[in-house]
Amino acid sequence: MANVVRLTFNPFEENTYIIYDETKECVLIDPGCCNATERMELERCIEEYGLNPVRLLNTHCHIDHVLGNAFAAKRYQLPLEIHEREIPILNSLLQTALYFGVSVEEASPAPGRFIEVDEVITFGDTRLEVLFTPGHSPGSISFYCREARFIIAGDVLFQGSIGRTDLPGGDYDVLINSIKTQLLTLDDVVKVYPGHGPATTIGGERSRNPFLV
Repeated sequence: MANVVRLTFNPFEENTYIIYDETKECVLIDPGCCNATERMELERCIEEYGLNPVRLLNTHCHIDHVLGNAFAAKRYQLPLEIHEREIPILNSLLQTALYFGVSVEEASPAPGRFIEVDEVITFGDTRLEVLFTPGHSPGSISFYCREARFIIAGDVLFQGSIGRTDLPGGDYDVLINSIKTQLLTLDDVVKVYPGHGPATTIGGERSRNPFLV
């Protein structure tokens, strides 16, 4: 059964996720570690759990979600995997850093492969279904584990809120459609792990999120 470890990094308080199962293989999702201390925290966590990272995934490529891509790719010899429509966002990393006044010690590597909509990400004994959830960014994707009943949702859906749409490539109507057609079709008990803040559930957001009720 898949397990989720959350680490919170960088000035944006971004959630980085490590998903692993009993085989000890794991995937790294949205590594946001931005300095030596945070990189050591990620590395130490992986070592403490005795894990073997086998895939490096981004839900989307906004700056706060990719600051640790270079470290993770080099340290664990992993190609970066993203949706192809995130390329313009990834390529604007340094411009975005100037806009937000954030230091980028090393730019993200280019993707090694593109994740396709509706494909299944596999590692160990775990399967993560890829859901296409644009709106916060043009190629945002979410990773749904049907067996363990959780979803890694990036910046699509938060506890009591939704992703911002005022950044380049954002679209409010597209985001709401993504949430309603891709996420709210899941069972109420499905746990939602967002890109920022605490976890929530599909049922909780269906009934109480002011953007959706």
